Amino acid sequence: MTTSATSVQRDATTCAHHPQAACGLTVVRITIGAMLVSVFFENLGKGLYTPGGYAPLIHFYIDKGHAPAVWKAFEALAASHAAMAAPAQAVLEISLGVLLVIGLFTRPVAFIAFLYLGSLWVSEWGTAWVWELLVPVLAVLGVSIGRAGRTFGIDALLARRNPSSPWW
Repeated sequence: MTTSATSVQRDATTCAHHPQAACGLTVVRITIGAMLVSVFFENLGKGLYTPGGYAPLIHFYIDKGHAPAVWKAFEALAASHAAMAAPAQAVLEISLGVLLVIGLFTRPVAFIAFLYLGSLWVSEWGTAWVWELLVPVLAVLGVSIGRAGRTFGIDALLARRNPSSPWW
């Protein structure tokens, strides 16, 4: 059997019959999903999804952060409604994390995660290293653009029935 350089190269650019870029984005998708699930359980253990834990954290960002005044006003609104905002954030974090890990509705979920992580990044200006959240923010945007759920995700099964859907 003879092997040409192009067939070797073609074989080297796939992982389980998927392009390498798709496999790479899948790793990013699952990693960010796992990060969100992990953060959910960490915050749950710290009591940050209760009004008594959530409001002081948000006030820390307001007092110590360098976010624009309009953003600090939004944070103050969230802190003043911590009884609703804290559990809403908990549901958002665990939902985004699980959906990214299983690869379901990846494009819109990753875009929502991009907006959510972007909002956290703005909140943390001046209180944390600027790259701490910026890298996951941009990585999850890439996941949304690259349709990472179509590789090793439930979206792959859904795409077989409706390949032109913007949801996966």
